[in-house]
Amino acid sequence: MDPGGLTFRDFALNDNGASFNRGDPMIAGGPNQVSSRVLGIDAARGLARVQFASIRIDLALPLGWQATEDWERGVAYSTDKRFRLIVWRVDFAFEGAKDAEHYAAMKSGSIQARRPTIKASARKLGDGVFLIVYENVARAQGDSETRTVFDLVLQKPGNPKEGVLLTLGVPASQTERGLNLLALLKQNLQIAW
Repeated sequence: MDPGGLTFRDFALNDNGASFNRGDPMIAGGPNQVSSRVLGIDAARGLARVQFASIRIDLALPLGWQATEDWERGVAYSTDKRFRLIVWRVDFAFEGAKDAEHYAAMKSGSIQARRPTIKASARKLGDGVFLIVYENVARAQGDSETRTVFDLVLQKPGNPKEGVLLTLGVPASQTERGLNLLALLKQNLQIAW
């Protein structure tokens, strides 16, 4: 995975991080949803480092985005909500998988079985992370086109039973840019295993 020369500035709005202090009443999340903690702003690079304390994961996100979390996951999205991200911890054994590879195969297979119009492909990257790409995902309310969804499945070093799932959904017309952004997110992901 490679950002293809793009940086967070290519996905950011120059608001110096103000968006991370605004709540959005239109985003569902229940009573336990809170804004995530901003650890720092790097306006020159167009990013904010955000901490999802409940899952012990820090991410760099483009300026202009918003981020919230609840007890099991972190959620971030662009201002126009066309780019949407979810990150959570995964207990592979609880999900019925023996490890990250088995989980990636099970998840892509079950999605295709439930929604035959979706094309899913999974592959192992050079660093052992699994990338699943779902194409032709039905648009949700408010979307103007079908979507492409990327899953990154990371396994805890030394423990094949635990991992992290990072899911990024983008408009189908933005698939290549979405993959570039996913590479940036992966490069700047910090997990407190």
